[in-house]
Amino acid sequence: MTDTASSMDLRQGQAPHDQRPSWRQRLRRFGYVPAEDAPGGDVRDRLVPPYAEPGPRLWRALGVPPVLAERITRWSGWGGPLLVTLMAGLMRFWNLGSPRAVIFDETYYAKDAWALVHRGYEVNWDKNANDLVLQTHGHLAIPTDAAYVVHPPVGKYVIGLGELVFGFDPFGWRFMTALLGTLSVLLLCRIGRRLFRSTFLGCLAGALMAVDGLHFVMSRTSLLDGVLMFFVVAAFGCLVVDRDRSRERLAAALPAGPDGRVRPDADVADTFRLGLRPWRWAAGLMLGLAVGTKWNGLYILAAFCVMAVLWDVGARRTAGALRPYAAALKYDTGIAFLATVPVAIAVYLASWTGWILSPADGTGGYFRNWAATDGKGGSWTFLPDWLRSLWHYEHEVYEFHVGLTSPHTYQSNPWSWIVLGRPVSYFYESPNPGADGCPADAGQKCAREVLAIGTPLLWWAACFAILYVLWRWAFCRDWRAGAVACGIAGGYLPWFLYQERTIFLFYAVVFLPFLCLAVAMMIGAIIGPPGSSDTRRVIGASAAGVLVLLIAWNFIYFWPLYTGTAIPIDSWRSRMWLDTWV
Repeated sequence: MTDTASSMDLRQGQAPHDQRPSWRQRLRRFGYVPAEDAPGGDVRDRLVPPYAEPGPRLWRALGVPPVLAERITRWSGWGGPLLVTLMAGLMRFWNLGSPRAVIFDETYYAKDAWALVHRGYEVNWDKNANDLVLQTHGHLAIPTDAAYVVHPPVGKYVIGLGELVFGFDPFGWRFMTALLGTLSVLLLCRIGRRLFRSTFLGCLAGALMAVDGLHFVMSRTSLLDGVLMFFVVAAFGCLVVDRDRSRERLAAALPAGPDGRVRPDADVADTFRLGLRPWRWAAGLMLGLAVGTKWNGLYILAAFCVMAVLWDVGARRTAGALRPYAAALKYDTGIAFLATVPVAIAVYLASWTGWILSPADGTGGYFRNWAATDGKGGSWTFLPDWLRSLWHYEHEVYEFHVGLTSPHTYQSNPWSWIVLGRPVSYFYESPNPGADGCPADAGQKCAREVLAIGTPLLWWAACFAILYVLWRWAFCRDWRAGAVACGIAGGYLPWFLYQERTIFLFYAVVFLPFLCLAVAMMIGAIIGPPGSSDTRRVIGASAAGVLVLLIAWNFIYFWPLYTGTAIPIDSWRSRMWLDTWV
C-alpha cells in the first residue's frame, strides 16, 4: 500500500521529472499526483493530512450562525458516529430474543459457551438439550463428558459472558453478539473518519453497515463470525491510529525551514525511532483474540502485518528517506513483529486456560490427557504435558478443517459470495393464519424466516466499489484504497484455497466492514473532489443520495427476512429475487 503522499528527494540538483521512475510518469495519465507536485508542499500535511470541514457556504445556506457551526463541527467527530451507533443498536436489540428458538449453529455455540464459562471446556449435550434449555429457561444440569470441538474458545467465552449476565436463553446468548455488532458500527464510523479525513464519509460507512442484512442477522445470532468481525475491525482501527500517531512523531522530528514549512530530511527519515507504539500492541491483542475466535484470523493477521510495514515504508519515504525499505526493516519491522505475532500467540494460548487447568486424568477437556496416555514417548517429552496435548488437539482440528467436505444444503462457493449467490436460512416456519404473527386474514400460510443475506443493493454496489478501490490503489497509489483492499483480500481470498470444503456465505461478514468502506469511498468520488463546481457537486450528491436511499429501502424491504417476521407466503416469494435464495 504505497503512500499517496510519498515524496522524492530533490536535493541532488536535478529536475523532479528526471528523478521520477518511468512508471510514475505513466501513472500520471490515470490521475496519480507525485507528492512533490502536490499543492502546499509542507511535509506535515502529507504525513498527517488535516480533516475536511464543511465550507462556510453550506452553513450560510442552512442558516446556521458561525459560532454554532463551529460547535457542530467540533462535536460531529463523535456526535455523528454515536448517532449512527444508536440507530444500529436500537435495531439490533429490538426483540432480540425472537425467534425464541435455537437457530442454526446456535445449537453448538450457545451450549458450548455455557459449558465453557462453568467448566472451562466444552461438553457433550443430550440430543434433546435444545428443547430442555427453552422449556426450563436454561435451568438444567451441565454434562461432564468432554466434547470434541473445532474452534478456539474466545468467541464462545464472549457469548458465555452474555449468558452469565442475562441467562441461558436466546436473549442471553445473543446479547454479546448484538453488543459487538453495535460497537463495530461505532468503530467503523471512527475508522472511516480517520481514513478518509471526513466525518461524513466515516458516518456513511458505518450507516451502510448498520443497514446491511448480513451484519444485522449475524449481530442477532450467537455465531462466532460476528465476534471475529469485531476483533478484525478493532485491530484495523488500532493500526490506523498507530499510523497517524507514528507519522505525527516523524513529522515533529523533521526540521522546519525559515518560512515555517517542514521539508523532507534524509537523516531523520532514515534513522528516526518511532518508539514502542502502544496502538500496535493493542492491534496485536485484537488479532490474538481474532485468531482465538476462529483460525481464519491468521490470514487477517498476516495481511495486516504486511500492510503495517508498508505504511512505515511510505511514511519514511514521505519524510525524505533515501532507503525507506532498509530504514523500515531496521527500525520498524522488529517492533512490528514483536507487537503482533508473539502477542497474538500469547493471547491465543491464554484463551485455552480453562482447558489447560482442567484435570488431566480423563475427566477434563477433550484430549487434555493425551500426553499422559497415547502421547507418551517421542522427542518432545521435555515440553509440558498440557502443551503437547494442546498441540495434538490443534493438529486434529486442522485435519478436520481441511478435510471437511460433507455436503450441506446451504453451502456455497466463495465466487458467489460477493453477489449473494447462496444465502443461509437460519430459521424457517410456516405458521397458519392467526398464529405466530401470521395475519388472521392472510388467506394462506405465512412464511417466517431468518435469512443470512446481505442487503442486495449494497453488495451489488460493492462489486463496483471493489473495482474502484483497486483502480485507486494500482493507478493513483492511494494508500486508503490499498488499506481497504487489504481488508477485503485478507478476509475473502483465503477461502478460494478451500473451494472443495463445506463453507458458507456468512463467513463473508468478516470482510463486510471493508466493503462498506469501499462503497463509502466510491460515493465520495461520485459526490466529487474538493474544488468541484457547484453543478458537479449537485449532480454527484443527487446520484449518491439516490444510491444510499435505495440501499436503505432495500434493507427495510427485506426486514421481515432478517427478523423472522411472519409474512404471507406470496410476500415471501416476492423477496426471493434469485432462484438460489430458496
